[in-house]
Amino acid sequence: MSVESTKGSPLLTGADLLVQSLIDHGTEILFAYPGGASMPLHQALTRYADQLRTVLPRHEQGGGFAAQGYARSTGRPGVCMATSGPGATNLVTAIADAKLDSIPLVAITGQVKTPVIGTDAFQETPIIEVCRGITKHHYLITDVGDVSRVMREAFHIATTGRPGPVLVDVPKDVQEATWDAADDGLMDLPGYQIEDRRAPDEQIKQVVAAIKLAKRPMLYCGGGIIASGASDLLRQLVDKTGIPVTMTVMGLGAFPHHHPLSLDMLGMHGSVYANRAVRDSDLLIALGVRFDDRVTGKLAEFARHAKIIHIDIDPSELNKNKPAHIPIVSDVKFALNELTRLVEPKTDIEDWVRCCQQSKAEHPFGYDEQFDGILQQHAIAELSKLTNDRKTIVSVGVGQHQMWTAQFFAFNHPRRFLCSSGLGTMGFGLPAAMGAQAAHPDALVVDIDGDGSFQMNVQELATCFCEDLPVKVMLLNNQHLGMVVQWEDRFMAGNRAHTYLGPIHHPEASGQGAGQYASERYPDFVAIAKGYGCGAATVSKKSDLAGALEEMIQYKGPYLLDVEVPYQEHVLPMIPSGQTVDDIITE
Repeated sequence: MSVESTKGSPLLTGADLLVQSLIDHGTEILFAYPGGASMPLHQALTRYADQLRTVLPRHEQGGGFAAQGYARSTGRPGVCMATSGPGATNLVTAIADAKLDSIPLVAITGQVKTPVIGTDAFQETPIIEVCRGITKHHYLITDVGDVSRVMREAFHIATTGRPGPVLVDVPKDVQEATWDAADDGLMDLPGYQIEDRRAPDEQIKQVVAAIKLAKRPMLYCGGGIIASGASDLLRQLVDKTGIPVTMTVMGLGAFPHHHPLSLDMLGMHGSVYANRAVRDSDLLIALGVRFDDRVTGKLAEFARHAKIIHIDIDPSELNKNKPAHIPIVSDVKFALNELTRLVEPKTDIEDWVRCCQQSKAEHPFGYDEQFDGILQQHAIAELSKLTNDRKTIVSVGVGQHQMWTAQFFAFNHPRRFLCSSGLGTMGFGLPAAMGAQAAHPDALVVDIDGDGSFQMNVQELATCFCEDLPVKVMLLNNQHLGMVVQWEDRFMAGNRAHTYLGPIHHPEASGQGAGQYASERYPDFVAIAKGYGCGAATVSKKSDLAGALEEMIQYKGPYLLDVEVPYQEHVLPMIPSGQTVDDIITE
């Protein structure tokens, strides 16, 4: 809505100003669920429908994770929107998830009118206070004249430095008020300086010297490589130096799986060979990582023989968990570019590389290939084989299937693996796939999920169908909360404490155990998917798996393949929490 100001330029409502700001910042898709306090924003969206696609999720959390799927797969900021009160609080988990994984997200919430803020008005929550510790920054707009400036700052903060979520809370009366459309909304961020985060020449030269002296160097690479767009530079550095590479779960795809110097993932469920290589290294170059506890185990023992170089754009990460001998505050892409330019080829680490590759040959990720049913690892490896010649984006929920996907799906490109890593949020997989599919209509997007995670946001199948998003779901259905079951088996004498997802009369529900498969398959996921308008089938025979996967891949719309798998299978290797690679469990 617009009228003319006394100065001759049009007046726009706060809602129109905000939507126009989204368009000006290159927003292509908005994931938004309406409510009373956000209705003016949704009305404005209808006036700009030819410039900005609005996708209606079936739950605000689904919209938040879909925005993340968009952001993780493109590198551009994802945008989601909800109403006040419960709508806003339903975004909280997605915001926290984005904060821990450094994902650029702009979350917009409607708020009750400014005169009643603080009165416990209908559907009022103090969402800024709720989210204060889980956002990179946050705003409550109380003056319509601030809308354009705040939105410009929100996108700037979300996407620069270490990316993260920014929350913008907009009261309904601010949405309805009018302001001069010619206002340019200049930013005012005197305390936010990110332009100078480039490693000084002296520190780069220190790293070059350390590489020259090292006999057993390792590159330890995380999500910061992908966030900074430095994957190609990482490959150039490795090609020049011959240093082996290991990645965190956030870093998978930053370096090609098929490269002979890739040692795949390290950490609790990482490869034996990666964990041993880090243990035995004399130089550990950590790039865009945070020394997470799932990677390090017992901190004092992690890479204890190595000189540690830690490069990260966020100074708060340096020396936070593991002290570094050379801590460097820098954009990783800049640092890698300088290192690649100055470093000399390594000609004295042939024995070290040979040792790493021999360990890789001796301790591969494996599973029982003679098992007469379908194992989770086999299903994932088969899907990887069938899709390795096309653009495939994979999302996951959280649990065993997440770790098996990290182990057995071959990721050779960045932004192809969407994984809730830091927060470990069940229910992430389907809506994240939905957001990635909206961003990449030409790609095959597959949610590899477990039945526990999948049910937390199963309603987004409706969004996939109604919005014409042909997401595929490969559901590894074991009727249990598999990762918790694994810990029960390993550390709690196999006692089942509410980890069986079937009917309560089943013996598994009382902790007594129940054969190879749960005797009753519940719920009927094929019927549920078809009820939402999606294609669906189930498969239990190993001989039928490849054909079932091909049918899923070729189906024109959203599709669910219910794969019956056993619940007793464990994710191995496994380093028990707080222990070291010397305590690794391999069988």
